[in-house]
Amino acid sequence: MIRIVVADDEPLARNRIRRLLSSENDVELVAECKNGREAVDALDQHQPDLLFLDVEMPELDGFGVMEQIGADQMPVVIFITAYDQYAVHAFETHALDYLLKPFDEDRFKRALQRARGHLERSRSGDIATRLLAMLHDVRPQPTPSADRLVIKAGGRVVFLKSEEIDWVEAAANYVRIHAGHDEYLMRETMNAFEAKLDSRRFMRIHRSIIVNLEKIKELQPCNNGEYIVVLRTGKELSLSRSFRDRIQDYLRRSPTFLRGSMQPQA
Repeated sequence: MIRIVVADDEPLARNRIRRLLSSENDVELVAECKNGREAVDALDQHQPDLLFLDVEMPELDGFGVMEQIGADQMPVVIFITAYDQYAVHAFETHALDYLLKPFDEDRFKRALQRARGHLERSRSGDIATRLLAMLHDVRPQPTPSADRLVIKAGGRVVFLKSEEIDWVEAAANYVRIHAGHDEYLMRETMNAFEAKLDSRRFMRIHRSIIVNLEKIKELQPCNNGEYIVVLRTGKELSLSRSFRDRIQDYLRRSPTFLRGSMQPQA
């Protein structure tokens, strides 16, 4: 029997994998996990042969699970991902399988059969090496910023230029992107999304807010030492005290950007 753990924060995804596995005679589902922390505990407890691992999960993502367990201790992994093609290419390059959401039954069976092949061969050193190489290539890096975002919205795929973004706010496990009259939800952490943006154009002004500096109309000081950031659209955003130094430093370095009453007060 192939002992399997499924780690995905989406109940529908876990249910679908459970249903597809129920038709296989040589597998045993030993644990289901809704976040990375639970996955680490399940791997320690059950020592499974195969792990279906979601790349993006709360508390600890799929890469964090790999780091905590150690690549040499990881079972065969089938990644579950909504990442774009650069990540998919990296999975393929290192001969690790993946399921790109939404996946169908045929694709699932091919991935499972590929995992069986791994288990039939001696894999200790080979798979560990591939996992480490994949982790290096695929984990989000502070590399060149994205000039265009690809967003899945309501069955559509929207190509959004970064310059069109007015501001971004955190929304649980997502970020909500505001661009003119449009809003888009993207499954991403604030830190990961901020790393994709050009730091010369975008700035974190609050734990849960990123703003396009070119969209700012004025800054209004408040009595508590915070500021209200007013966009050209009239939208008012909070600039928290902990992030005030960032924008003050920006103003000192870019004196022509804001003038007069827009200069921060001590």
